[in-house]
Amino acid sequence: WHLVLVTGGAGYFGFRLGRALAVQGATVLLLDLHKPPWDIPDGAVFQQIDIRDYDALYKICAGVDVIYHTASYGMSGPEQLKKKQIESVNVCGTNNVINVCTEHGIARLIYTSTINVAFAGRPIEDGDEDSVPCVPLDMHIDHYSRTKAIAERMVLAADGRSTKGGGLLHTCVLRPSGIYGPEERRHLHRVNVERRLFSFHFGDPNAKMNWVHVDNLVMAHVLAAEALTADKAFSGQVYFINDGESVNVFEWLTPLVSNNQTKNIAVSHTFKIEKAQRELGFSPKKYSLTDSVDQYLRSRAPRSASSFPNTQYLLLLLLMGFIALVICHAGWE
Repeated sequence: WHLVLVTGGAGYFGFRLGRALAVQGATVLLLDLHKPPWDIPDGAVFQQIDIRDYDALYKICAGVDVIYHTASYGMSGPEQLKKKQIESVNVCGTNNVINVCTEHGIARLIYTSTINVAFAGRPIEDGDEDSVPCVPLDMHIDHYSRTKAIAERMVLAADGRSTKGGGLLHTCVLRPSGIYGPEERRHLHRVNVERRLFSFHFGDPNAKMNWVHVDNLVMAHVLAAEALTADKAFSGQVYFINDGESVNVFEWLTPLVSNNQTKNIAVSHTFKIEKAQRELGFSPKKYSLTDSVDQYLRSRAPRSASSFPNTQYLLLLLLMGFIALVICHAGWE
């Protein structure tokens, strides 16, 4: 590759992906509505652009070889209530990205989806891309998951589309599980939540789920682009991406967490990664959640760090946002 574009390039994952690509020698355009909180790495350029602005997107995409479409909106918090904005970013924005690919002759488009397109509360154990269908659009209980499913369909439908210049557009979709890793702040910064919020007991005490370290997810995206170049047989495919382990969240954290009031999660939802291993060469490395939390603590100023009760508490905070989403999904069961 020569010129790579990452939408959502100021987000946690998008920025990590762009940085890794720059280190590998690509020239990277990081696109986002907001500026990244990190220093722009050598080999990368940040452009403050809204993907809903087709003219601006079209202009910046001239000469691009591959697009990683990671931008999305409405996953958690108050954002979930803004349905029109969720749809405009996740659906209309994706449509713009696809159209820009065809107009500029961009041959490769990798879309970052989510396991939520296939999971909406019903138990899934070791599901794979063939055995687990997407949830019907009218069965999603949150607009984020519904719009991500719509966008995923659009990206897959665009595979093989003719582009200007006589080429074809090749697409693939990656469905990650919950992301963790160093510098992750979506959940870790919620340090003022009262301990009483962790007093809950629901669902199956043996329920399991998957996680994916951000660097493993970066690896999967890089491999996906390489696969679309080397063998078009992988074009139009979807892949579940995780660390390759199914874990009970609280058993996973047993050496670190001692909280008798924290009971269990709602329902199992685990997915195989054999297809990604077989077709993309994906081989996830082993990482520790504890290391990510410790790194976050070290990154805080001494005054701020003193406000944290302990690492165990932070680990619980990290889980709350993800578990809350699981609770919502299980609500219609």
